[in-house]
Amino acid sequence: MQTALIILAAGKGTRMNSDIPKVLHPIAGAPMLMHALAAGATLDPMIRVVVAGHGAEAVRAATLEYDVTTKVVEQTEQLGTAHAVAQARPALEGFEGMALVLYGDTPFIQPETLERMQDALASHDVVVLGFEPKDPARYGRLVMEGETLERIVEFKDATEAERAITLCNSGVVACKADLLFDLVDAVGNENAAQEYYLTDVIGIARARGQSATAVTCAEWETLGINSRAELAAAEADFQARARAAIMEDGVTLIAPETVFLARDTVIGRDTVVEPNVFFGPGVTVESGATIRAFSHLEGCHVARGDIIGPYARLRPGTELAEDVRIGNFVEIKNAQIAEGAKVNHLSYIGDAFVGAGANIGAGTITCNYDGVMKHHTHIGAGAFIGSNTMLVAPVTIGDGALTGSGSVITSDVEPHALALARAPQVEKPGMARKLFEMLKAKKAQMQRGS
Repeated sequence: MQTALIILAAGKGTRMNSDIPKVLHPIAGAPMLMHALAAGATLDPMIRVVVAGHGAEAVRAATLEYDVTTKVVEQTEQLGTAHAVAQARPALEGFEGMALVLYGDTPFIQPETLERMQDALASHDVVVLGFEPKDPARYGRLVMEGETLERIVEFKDATEAERAITLCNSGVVACKADLLFDLVDAVGNENAAQEYYLTDVIGIARARGQSATAVTCAEWETLGINSRAELAAAEADFQARARAAIMEDGVTLIAPETVFLARDTVIGRDTVVEPNVFFGPGVTVESGATIRAFSHLEGCHVARGDIIGPYARLRPGTELAEDVRIGNFVEIKNAQIAEGAKVNHLSYIGDAFVGAGANIGAGTITCNYDGVMKHHTHIGAGAFIGSNTMLVAPVTIGDGALTGSGSVITSDVEPHALALARAPQVEKPGMARKLFEMLKAKKAQMQRGS
């Protein structure tokens, strides 16, 4: 069955106390809205619709950055969840498959759960996602008779017997698109808030003789986020599960609670990650690498046998081949480091290529930015760059070439050549003593004058 996603993302999130729309606050390096879209993506949806409201333009920009084919519609008045779903109707005109309603502030719904909802829709008209929380509190209750969902009862309207029900409503709904909008049209707003609630579609469907059921999931999947405290708790929950998953896959985390992962972090087995390492979005680490303490990685690829850090920073566009060594206080950006090359100490390599087996001495900097444009540095295989070398791009260092320590290289160096570019040393006997005496006398005169 073809699928359409409807992601409700119109809420202001007043308790966030933020100018940023609630659904754009990040968890594991990605806006929580992107988590919801990614979960639904496993169903290979034909249509994706995000219903925006507060901060609609920011939500639109973030959505299109994730997927340019996603449609963003606006709910100009927040009149309830059924009213929000209705805003997606024009985007689904003529669509005959399943519509799946998700929430942009509920980021942890798992793909397997959505697949079970899709399967259940084959034999029912409406499918709702339920869960059994440790504390049912004020959640709406799912009233079941066998496998049939009879109705959803809000806590405030529930009888004592209904409040004793532990199966609660997540708000996630699957239904054939045309039926969904037909049911939504029948929803009224005769309630204290005068809002149109999506939960009412179950009672309407059952009154018409249509079938409804519930699929269940773990409580953590339904976690909704409404405040900064809940955002922090969600981050901690994600990190705990992500760490456990990669350790189960054969990754060693020496101090798991100090390692932070992004939503899309991939780490191969037998990799060792030391304490206090941060993975931003877009990182892939192959098997058998070592990431030493206090390193920061983002948008990079680390190959088998590489050793990174401690205190290293790999920025977006970094591509490391096998058996590369990136040492302490080294920053790499938009650069390819070929097999066996070493950048061991206190260096910056940006917009560059470093050839196989090259050795980059301590304090080397590729001077890649002229204030307007970025320029490329090419360092050949087996080259040896002396400590404290400035490579002023664009520049090419040939294979096997050597630069003298402290050189400022502004022109290409041919293969196997030695390049020296520093002023000759000048020594003036006794001049240091005279200079210090002059400076001390000047300081004393200034102090007397004050």
